[in-house]
Amino acid sequence: MKKNILYIIVATTILFLLNACEKDFLDRYPMDQEVSSNFYQTEEDAMQALVAVYDALGYQSIVNVSWAPFLTMSDILSDDAFAGGADANDGMDENELNTFNIPATSKIVHAIWIKNYIGIYRANLLLEKIDEIDASDEFKSRIIAECKFLRAYFYFEQVRFFENIPLLTETIKGPSEYDQEQNTPAEVYDQIASDLVDAADVLPGMMPPAEYGRISKWAAKALLARVYLFYNGVYNADLNAGGTVVNQALILGYLEDLIANSGHDLFSDYSMNFKLAGEFGVESVFEISYGDTPPWWDWTYVEGGEGNLAAQMQGPRVTGSSNWNRGWSFGTVSQKLVNDMQGDPRLEKTVLFEEELDGNLTKGYQHTGYYSKKYSSDAEHWGSGGQFELNRTCNFRVIRFSDVLLMAAELGSPNAQQYLDRVRARVEMESIPATFENIYKERRLELSLEGLRYFDVIRRGLSYASQELTSVGLRGPNYIGEQVIFDVTFNSAPRGLLPIPQREIDISGGVLKQNTGY
Repeated sequence: MKKNILYIIVATTILFLLNACEKDFLDRYPMDQEVSSNFYQTEEDAMQALVAVYDALGYQSIVNVSWAPFLTMSDILSDDAFAGGADANDGMDENELNTFNIPATSKIVHAIWIKNYIGIYRANLLLEKIDEIDASDEFKSRIIAECKFLRAYFYFEQVRFFENIPLLTETIKGPSEYDQEQNTPAEVYDQIASDLVDAADVLPGMMPPAEYGRISKWAAKALLARVYLFYNGVYNADLNAGGTVVNQALILGYLEDLIANSGHDLFSDYSMNFKLAGEFGVESVFEISYGDTPPWWDWTYVEGGEGNLAAQMQGPRVTGSSNWNRGWSFGTVSQKLVNDMQGDPRLEKTVLFEEELDGNLTKGYQHTGYYSKKYSSDAEHWGSGGQFELNRTCNFRVIRFSDVLLMAAELGSPNAQQYLDRVRARVEMESIPATFENIYKERRLELSLEGLRYFDVIRRGLSYASQELTSVGLRGPNYIGEQVIFDVTFNSAPRGLLPIPQREIDISGGVLKQNTGY
């Protein structure tokens, strides 16, 4: 890793623990009087350190760099959404992602890079310190498994975006280790697989309410399935988890175990997945907590709060409404997605139409008349205190049970037809044959505006990406502005990757090499 990354990590970790997430287990307030040299002694110390690792999951901005919620930026990269924002200047950085004209100096790209390495550093540090804790072997084993899952999660996000990254399984010990060379994608993905296999073997199943927010073995198995589908699609290869071959058969076995034995199921009402009452519900396999505890006011340190910034960014710019309040209209939804979902009952639960809005709507850049309804500035998710933009209370459902059913169907489960029918029957859609194309299309209908579409497209190859992510001349009835601002042509030269941040390359003295196409 690089010098400025190290400085940021050390600065945040010397004090070590930032504000914790607000749900049950995560409702713990880390102490900022301790330093890493004297902190790791008791079980309570270990739990506070673990909260710090979990806390990085919720980071959607990096102080003095940029706001970069994974959900919003992933959807802007896809054909589901445009950049949006108040005007062209407001959405300039986001529109670089939307149009695949991304400079290596992008602040958004740099924020993504930093955020994931902060999480990786914290996981590595706790893994190194856990033996110093006065605790039972059972307690330590669970902490280790959670850290491995979280490290795998951060690395998966990082390697999908950047591909050529340094792989660190230990903390940087001094200046001689500042400049780390990039590892091959296979080395990084194999480490992810190894961490998730290890975690799945140790972690418990469903959590009691007091532990909502902690990782289960089912989350580890489901995340490994997502990793496998992406890696196998892009590289046409299996994974190696410390000598265990992670192939289609192993992953399908994981998914069938989850479907049969986890207790997870589909909500009868599709929209329950995005309501407060559905948080940590039966359909949620892995979920990241957001909320308004403690109420947050500090615009100079947004990541110190617990609000869902993606929901704020994607909400409509409405005032005087009893149902919506002052979002920023980023990630405006495309006519292409609306067209693809015509006739599907999930459309009205996925997309917010401007005709539904009360109050006074300000129409911003790349106004389409459509917004995300899944993660938005709706009244149900208003915070009870603090600066309202910084206290959106909607959790991010990272992996839902419907995704698990569709992954198993895609991987050739003998129950594929049953699984596809189950997803469709929930929204009263008729049975269709469980072909690959139908299962893949169902992912679009079921999981749109959840940060998955871009990677589902990329894993099918660059020709398919060019077909799906290029949209020229398509215009909806409520679009405002010249057609050129809505035209997007996929740039296949970088192969769907983001650039390695130029600042990281410069500080590494050229040790880090830029991705092809930049």
